[in-house]
Amino acid sequence: MAAEGDKLWGGRFTGSTNPVMEMLSASITYDKRLSEVDIQGSIAYAKALEKAGILSKPELEKILSGLEKISEEWAKGAFVVKHTDEDIHTANERRLKELIGDVAGKLHTGRSRNDQVVTDLKLFMRNNLSVISTHLLQLIKTLVERAAVETDILLPGYTHLQKAQPIRFSHFLLSHAVALIRDSERLGEMKRRMNVLPLGSGALAGNPLGIDREFLRNELNFASISLNSMDAVSERDFVVEFLSVATLMMIHLSKMAEDLIIYSTSEFGFLTLSDAYSTGSSLMPQKKNPDSLELIRSKAGRVFGRLSSMLMVLKGLPSTYNKDLQEDKEAVFDVVDTLNAVLQVFNGVISTLQINRENMERALSPEMLSTDLALYLVRKGMPFRQAHIVSGKAVQLAESKGIPLSHLSLDDLKSISALFGSDVSQIFNVVNSVEQYTAMGGTAKSSVNAQIEQLRELLKRHTEQA
Repeated sequence: MAAEGDKLWGGRFTGSTNPVMEMLSASITYDKRLSEVDIQGSIAYAKALEKAGILSKPELEKILSGLEKISEEWAKGAFVVKHTDEDIHTANERRLKELIGDVAGKLHTGRSRNDQVVTDLKLFMRNNLSVISTHLLQLIKTLVERAAVETDILLPGYTHLQKAQPIRFSHFLLSHAVALIRDSERLGEMKRRMNVLPLGSGALAGNPLGIDREFLRNELNFASISLNSMDAVSERDFVVEFLSVATLMMIHLSKMAEDLIIYSTSEFGFLTLSDAYSTGSSLMPQKKNPDSLELIRSKAGRVFGRLSSMLMVLKGLPSTYNKDLQEDKEAVFDVVDTLNAVLQVFNGVISTLQINRENMERALSPEMLSTDLALYLVRKGMPFRQAHIVSGKAVQLAESKGIPLSHLSLDDLKSISALFGSDVSQIFNVVNSVEQYTAMGGTAKSSVNAQIEQLRELLKRHTEQA
């Protein structure tokens, strides 16, 4: 166990930390993922120190050379973490001293791990949000382009998991693409909101050495500079917002997964998942389980758990930095990894999905056109509420006779309303049914095609901004 004097903060301590406390406090096992962005922030800060006259030009060159060597070690997997390294900042600074000597100690002048760690996390998230956005946009594109080539496939639409009205399969796919495009918008908005530089805030009071924060902002490519140093070191709004956006995205993905799971059952038989995204049973040889979709569905709970945990950490914290905030990194890393995996798997599921068109069309039944029957009467001048009742009576009559609604005779229908004529037979056609929903957002082919074009435009815009 290292003496406390060997630690960054150990000057006023004697003896050593309790080993269990040391284990509880250390974050190096997971925050080493910040190694590259920590070096990136240190390079910028070293240049700012030289600009402020704290470092000489030779000292700066020595520090930059050492940091570049450490970066190479991390990249090659050659960096050796020691048990005395509390976190990534301690590890990198310790290694820098080993490489270049005591001048390494000047790097931390005016800087605190409080403003260092929040800067690192923002840099890490900024990089990874771009990767997540790329995977999300690819999934949306796959949904949209699949919808574009399958506009002629019809299937039942459901409410309350009961057959409701005929729709195009493309309309179903686009309903999920639209939800995901909102997630893409939210990702972009939170990425812009979090792009504020905290470095130069010190522990809480600011920086007393004339550090040029505008120089730091430009070096690290932030859009603006934090307004208040106390807020800058403690705010984790960007973490909560990311976890919130991720939770909503996972809810949308879970909903789509559930739909596909149901549609792929033998009872529905609308879809068949690729073997690449399915597994079998250890006991029942006939089974083909949609494990990919079930795992995606379950991950929504995992991501929500990270959000609720982080909210509880932040609730009631006193101002500025508290060690509680160390919990933010594991939450971010876990959710970043989860989203990247889920989005790539779901894109694979959608792109390889087999559509069983015959089963979809076989599931369409005349009773699903009951609303069309009511609208037929509306077009004849009957108020909709009355037409709804008349159509319901027709459904009841067909059920009592044990025949489909479309098999009722004209005399049967006229016994319910004199407005029924011979042209009523045109109602019992599912293609005619879907084609009447031409209003924006509807399931008519013209409307679906308009949705596809709008989504393509949005995808183009989001891709340019990602």
